[in-house]
Amino acid sequence: MNRNLSRRNFLAYSTATAAAAGLASAFPSLRSSAEAASPTELRIVQRNLEVLGKPAKVFGIQRASGEPGLFLKPGERFNVVLQNQAGEDTVIHWHGMKPPYLQDGVADGKRPLIPTGKSASYDFIPQTGTHWMHSHHGLQEQLLMAAPLIVRSKEDVAADLQEVTVLLHDFTFKNPADLLGSLTKSSASSQGMNMPGMDMSGGSASSTQSSQMAMGSMSGSMQMDLNDVDYDAYLANDRTLEDPQVIQVERSGRVRLRLIDGATSTAFTLNLGELSGELIAVDGNPVKPIKGNHFGVSMGQRLDILIDLPGPGAFPILAQREGDFAQTGIILASPGANITKVASTGPHKGGILDLSLEATLQALQPLAPRTADITHKVALTGSMEPYVWSINGLTWANHRPLMVSEGQRVVLEMTNQTMMAHPMHLHGHHFQVIGINGKPMNGAVRDTVLVPPMAAVTVAFDAGNPGRWPLHCHNLLHMATGMMTEVVYDRYA
Repeated sequence: MNRNLSRRNFLAYSTATAAAAGLASAFPSLRSSAEAASPTELRIVQRNLEVLGKPAKVFGIQRASGEPGLFLKPGERFNVVLQNQAGEDTVIHWHGMKPPYLQDGVADGKRPLIPTGKSASYDFIPQTGTHWMHSHHGLQEQLLMAAPLIVRSKEDVAADLQEVTVLLHDFTFKNPADLLGSLTKSSASSQGMNMPGMDMSGGSASSTQSSQMAMGSMSGSMQMDLNDVDYDAYLANDRTLEDPQVIQVERSGRVRLRLIDGATSTAFTLNLGELSGELIAVDGNPVKPIKGNHFGVSMGQRLDILIDLPGPGAFPILAQREGDFAQTGIILASPGANITKVASTGPHKGGILDLSLEATLQALQPLAPRTADITHKVALTGSMEPYVWSINGLTWANHRPLMVSEGQRVVLEMTNQTMMAHPMHLHGHHFQVIGINGKPMNGAVRDTVLVPPMAAVTVAFDAGNPGRWPLHCHNLLHMATGMMTEVVYDRYA
C-alpha cells in the first residue's frame, strides 16, 4: 500500500478491461457508452494470510494485478466492475463516497446483494481524499473484506513527497458469529443468525427485542467500557509487529501518511515516536494543519499526516489499542538503516479517545453559513448487559427513519446515553461538526465522528443526495445488534 508520488518515483496506475455482467442492471451506470472509458476491475476474493505464525482464511478486495484497493488519478471517474469471487454473496460499501443512492453498496429491497460468481458495475464522480471500501453484509468486514480507496487531487500529484497508506484492523481466529454470540449470549449467533444492522433486510422486532431495547439505556454498569472484544492480533496492512511491513523512504524525505481505521471495534492512538507530523485532513477533507505526534482515530475514520523525516534511520509508526498495551504498525526505513524489533505491546496503556482533537479541528472548506431547516435529535442508546445497541431506544429492526427534504440544511444532535463510545457514520454525505457538548464551533467536515460516553456532538449537512442513507455506529458489533437508522428523503419514504 506504499505509493510514491514524486518526481523521483512516479507510479503508473493499473486498470483492467472488464465488461459489466450479472447484476449490472441493478447498479445503473451514469456514463454514455460512446464516452465510456474501460472500467477498472475489482475482485472480491478469498485469500490465505499468516498471522502470528498461524494460517487464516480471509477475504480481500483486489485489482486484477492482485494489489489491494483502488487508487484513482485526479479527475478520474469511479468506473468499476466488481467481480464477486468470494464464494458467498456480498456487497461493498464505498466509505466516504457520495454516489447515487443505488450505487452505495448496501443491500436492501431495491439494492441487491451480489451473488457469488456474479458482478456489478459502478460509475460516479468520486470524492478526493483518503477513503476505503468494505463489506456491508454480515460480519465479512471482520474477515478483512476491506481495502483502501484513495482519490488523488492535482495538488497531491504535484507534491514532491512519498505516499504511504496504512489500513488498520483487528483480527480474530474465531468465527466472527461465535465472537458476537459470546457477547449476546444468543445461541442463534453461532448458527449463522441474520445480522439486521448489516444487511438492512429489516423485519419486525420480537417481544424479546422490544424488552431489551426498553432496558438498553437504563441497565448495565455506569463504568466506561472501552473495548468489546480482546482480539488475537492487531494488523497494519495485514501484518503484526512480529513481522511488520518495512517501507523504504528517502533520507530526509517527506511522507504523506494516509491512515485508515478499518477495525471492527478497535480505536487506536497513532504514535509517531521520535517524529512529528502535521494533520492535514480527516475523512478525506482538508483541515487547518495541526502539529503533533499522537493522534486518535476511531473505527471508520481516516487521518492524513505530513511527516518530514529528520535524516537516515528506521522510524516505527505505531497504532496502540485504546486503553490497552497492544499495538501494531509499520516501519519507515531509509536505505541501509538498522531495523530493530518493535514489541507488539507498548510500555504503557494506550490513551482513551475523547473530543480534545475534534475540538481543535477547523475545516478549510466549511459549509456556507445557513440556518437549519430541520433538526433531528439522535440518542445513542443500549448497554453491554444485555448486549443490545440502538438509536432513540430502537434497534434497526423497528427503527424510525430521520426524514429530510432535498435542499434542506439538516442538523443532527447526537447524544450518547451509554458508557461506550460510538463512531457515527452517515452514508452518502459529508457533514460538518458544529457543536461539542452544547458549545458551538466551526469544526471539521467528515463522514464519521466519535461520540464518547455521555457526550454530545452536533453535525450539519446539506441534503443534496436523495435516497435512503444509513446512519450507524461504526463499531460493527454495535451495528450488528441494532445501532443503525436511516436518513430518508421524503420522496423515498
